[in-house]
Amino acid sequence: MEIISGVERRRRWRVEEKLRIVAEVEQPGVSFLDVARRYDISRGLLWNWRQQVRRGALTAAVEPQFLPLRVLPEPSSASALDCPETPSQDKRANASDGMIEIVLPDGVIVRVTGAVEARALQGVLGVLRA
Repeated sequence: MEIISGVERRRRWRVEEKLRIVAEVEQPGVSFLDVARRYDISRGLLWNWRQQVRRGALTAAVEPQFLPLRVLPEPSSASALDCPETPSQDKRANASDGMIEIVLPDGVIVRVTGAVEARALQGVLGVLRA
C-alpha cells in the first residue's frame, strides 16, 4: 500500500528517458509488461511512447555540430577533366555563384552549384545524416 501525503503530481519524463525505455521494449525477448512495471508506468503510456517513436513524433534533440571545412583552390581545366568526381566544365561555367562541396565523414559527397536556399540545403544534409 502506498500512502500519498499531499498533492499527487505527474512525473515528467525527459525525451532521452522515454527513448531509452522504448528501446528497451524493442529488444527481442523483452516483456512489454515487465518494462512497464520496472519503471512504474502504465502499459498505455508506454504504448503511446512507442507509437510516437515509430511515427517520428518522439525523437532526440539533435545538437548542432561543426564539421571541418577546407577551402581548395579551383582546379585547372586539365585536372578537372581527369577527375570523374569533378563536375564538367559546362556545369561549372553556368554556376556564376560558385560551388560548395561537402564531404561527409562516411564518404558521401554533396555538391551544390549556383544559388541554393539555406533551408533546402539543411533539409538535404538532415536526410544524409539520418
